[in-house]
Amino acid sequence: MSPSDVQRPICIIGLGLIGGSVLRDLVARKHPVYGYNHSTSRTRIALKQGFDVTDNLPEVLARAEADGALIVIAVPMNAVGSILDAIAEHAPTCGITDVVSVKSAVREQVQQRNMNDRYVGGHPMAGTALSGWEHSQKGLFSGAAWAITYDYADECDARGERVPKFWEDLFADVVRMTQMVHAEAVPVRVANHDAAVARVSHLPHVLAEVLAIVGDNGGILAQSLAAGSFKDGTRVAGTTPALVRQMCETNAPALVDALDEALHLLQDARDSLAAPQPSIEELADAGYRARTRIDARSGARKESVSPIKISSRPVLRLHPGAPHWVGQLRQSESLGGRIEIF
Repeated sequence: MSPSDVQRPICIIGLGLIGGSVLRDLVARKHPVYGYNHSTSRTRIALKQGFDVTDNLPEVLARAEADGALIVIAVPMNAVGSILDAIAEHAPTCGITDVVSVKSAVREQVQQRNMNDRYVGGHPMAGTALSGWEHSQKGLFSGAAWAITYDYADECDARGERVPKFWEDLFADVVRMTQMVHAEAVPVRVANHDAAVARVSHLPHVLAEVLAIVGDNGGILAQSLAAGSFKDGTRVAGTTPALVRQMCETNAPALVDALDEALHLLQDARDSLAAPQPSIEELADAGYRARTRIDARSGARKESVSPIKISSRPVLRLHPGAPHWVGQLRQSESLGGRIEIF
């Protein structure tokens, strides 16, 4: 195990698209990793493919506790609470991270169980419209942003307290895990994360659903004439409705703010087009400038639900526990930068 790798085994709870893809990448790196899947049939498939997985949750958590493993929660938001309860019972000393797309709701569940000091939140900005173990794949996270939360350290620092060594080591290993799957770790506090993903991940789902409905209402002719722009704009409408609901409904306050802003822009465009001299100049110019700025900042991976590649962003080489390291995280967050552990 090299110094740049996670310094403990990894136990992944939930082997769908994201959890399964993490498992595949870590196995390819020959890192000790095992997992749990609620689906017995999919567990059997993964076992036949040679992966170390089980459908027995207490058993795998007891193993994680014995190993001192890093536990990765990769289940839908509505299952997070029960998984945390199981961890509290069967793996009471393990460090925890997650890959859920909304962070405030997860952190609230963590705080309710007094697990703050052994939790570091995470969210990989990668995926497809498909779900399940059978759609997991190696290389899914290559070049993608992976948000990593540090609210606990930020609160300790604000009180003038030293961040506990256990949490510092946990944070370092979560960052190392993202490096092992070739993602880019981006430090962010929970509220800022949820506000940002409302704009760049959850609002696109709402707009895609609307566009798909409007296009479909055009009947057979509209469907037959639909080309690239329509298909690009509606691609994530192919995501399982239950997943869309969990993402959007658990981030409702931030999503409503983003939706209000979008509705205001759409209303202005509608009024301009309904004028005696129809015009969409203002919206088109502003949108073109915004897209140009985004393209200059990031590259896109077409297959990803939330395609962000951030190799052009500033990099901070971080040593958790060093003087002022939490302040460095805040500075990196303000720049949208990425971090590496050394």
